Amino acid sequence: MKNEKMQNMKNDKTQNMSSMDSESMDMDKMMNSGHMMMNHGGVMMDMGDLRKKFWVSLILAIPVFIFSPFMGFNIVPQFPGSTWIIMVLSSVLFFYGGKPFITGAKGELKAKQPAMMTLITMGISVAYFYSLYAFVMTDILHSGKNITNFFWELASLIVIMLLGHWIEMKSTMSAGNALQKIASLVPNQVHMVNGSETTDNDISMVKSNDVVEVRAGESIPLDGEIISGESYINESLITGESKAVKKGLGKNVVGGSINGEGTIRVKVTKTSNEGYLSQISKLVSDAQNNKSKTQMLADKVSGWLFYAAVTAGLLAFVYWLVFGNVNLALLRLVTVLVIACPHALGLAVPLVMSRSTSIAATNGLIIRDNQAMENSRKIDYVAMDKTGTLTEGKFTVNGLKVVSDANEKDVLSVIAGIESGSSHPIANSVVAYAKEQKIEATKLENIQAIKGYGMSATKDAHKYLLVNMKYLQENKLSFDRTATKEYLDKGNTVSYLVIDGKVVGFIALGDTVKANSVQFIKDLKARNITPIMLTGDNKEAAKAFANQLGIDEFKAELLPEDKHTVIKNLELQGHHVMMVGDGINDAPSLASATIGVAIGAGTDVAIDSADVVLYNSDPSDITKFLKLSAKTYRKTVENLWWGAGYNILAIPLAAGVLAGIGIILSPAVGAIIMSLSTVIVSLNAMSLH
Repeated sequence: MKNEKMQNMKNDKTQNMSSMDSESMDMDKMMNSGHMMMNHGGVMMDMGDLRKKFWVSLILAIPVFIFSPFMGFNIVPQFPGSTWIIMVLSSVLFFYGGKPFITGAKGELKAKQPAMMTLITMGISVAYFYSLYAFVMTDILHSGKNITNFFWELASLIVIMLLGHWIEMKSTMSAGNALQKIASLVPNQVHMVNGSETTDNDISMVKSNDVVEVRAGESIPLDGEIISGESYINESLITGESKAVKKGLGKNVVGGSINGEGTIRVKVTKTSNEGYLSQISKLVSDAQNNKSKTQMLADKVSGWLFYAAVTAGLLAFVYWLVFGNVNLALLRLVTVLVIACPHALGLAVPLVMSRSTSIAATNGLIIRDNQAMENSRKIDYVAMDKTGTLTEGKFTVNGLKVVSDANEKDVLSVIAGIESGSSHPIANSVVAYAKEQKIEATKLENIQAIKGYGMSATKDAHKYLLVNMKYLQENKLSFDRTATKEYLDKGNTVSYLVIDGKVVGFIALGDTVKANSVQFIKDLKARNITPIMLTGDNKEAAKAFANQLGIDEFKAELLPEDKHTVIKNLELQGHHVMMVGDGINDAPSLASATIGVAIGAGTDVAIDSADVVLYNSDPSDITKFLKLSAKTYRKTVENLWWGAGYNILAIPLAAGVLAGIGIILSPAVGAIIMSLSTVIVSLNAMSLH
């Protein structure tokens, strides 16, 4: 299964990053507008229409409640023609108020998955058609038999069910409210700058490299780079950090952020279909539609509950038909069918996951696979790449040494020439350092990466290498290691320049530990999770760095495939491993780990392979993920019990097992209990924070 994960994620990424066509966008807008919802049975429902049905049905039901007998008693005396009024109003209620349930039942039966809507439809249909039969026999044919009808129960069932669905829909919409807030941050109109003119245009007209102006207090419409002005930017709804950040020339901004008091001009780097908010919305939507094992179990239980309810209802019907009468038997049947509706169970997991993924998105966590939330409980190892994950990935040159007759400036020139062919953070830092020293990089040929070791180049029949210690050892290149000891002891990364098989010098670079990395390691240990650092650095540098962070286990001088092997070996030993990384060489490890976590500032390939993406590139956000996952699991279990567990007592009571001691439920009370469980499930999901 894990072998397929990377390919599946890659396919997902291709889908996610493709431009959405107008039809799908219109549907998304409609679904997120707060008015539309996919009903049980696959039927689209409008919340306004449902609200209208409830109020109209309630008005129609009031005369039925007043004039029809309930449990053998009349609230007011009947008068000539009152039974006709009750029958007509109940018929309108059945076909008008009951329509959502009947339509949903058709969808369930068509899909061969009878569940909640089918049970409700069976309950109200039995109540209605038997009552119609009773009316015909008693009031039209005057058969002399006084057959009790269930019009009172029918009216109460429909009204309570409509109310329950209305509350459910409102709760479901609210559960995804955080995501709606994110989407609403992007303005429809932007101030486009064209030379000396500024015009207001629709956001869909903006292309990459266009320039937009963002005035004080406005939302930044699209991802981009500030090319003019400076201001304090509030990214709280995206990053979870309430403090505004000062940003000026050359700084990146994210669409949806709120500009402070300054006016800035932004060069757009991503269009509305490519930007952060668009991708977050798509990824969160995919996650919410991606069923976890718990949700699939809940779906199965819903199906089982249908058959259990029908069986229990029929057994109750036969029993009370034999030891009671037909009216009592039908009452028990209807009550069992109604009370056993897996309404709340159908919402138990989706509501919690919808709420959870939305909360995660507003706190810098993109949950790409809901299964990761469940798997987080098993994690006992967190494996981490060093550069860019635990460190900033911003290197400074701390030393340059020549160990031959070569000139120091010439050595730096050659090193800069080799590194100019790489985009690695270390390479960028070396090239920048050479420019600061006003050293021109040597122009070299055939610059290539040596996987897991460094870089190579040629010029005038000479071969140049910039490699790590592992390469020197494996190729038996002699070097006095004492020269680098002082740098390695401080955790520096050392690269050696080799010309024609001879080491002529080295350059030492130091990285900056991320502000929250030390606390993150402490938090992991407090949770009885073992942190392990996996790095391509030499052992001395890795050990120094691990000691600095408080990491007891580390693996150094690793090739990409070595990291993957470490993960697999840990899993073969029975451990559940979370892998955190940001580079292309981390992709195989991310894909094979129990949970793969990609640093948001990393490469697309790494993000492709991950289950969770940390937008803020802060490893301490993993602690947020673990806390949120634990709370999500707890809420899910609670909801499953509220959604299905109550049936353990409710179905026997509905069937009348305690009728001998006077405890018996009417269909209306059954409907209230069922609806109450739905409301509790919805409110419980909303309490997740």
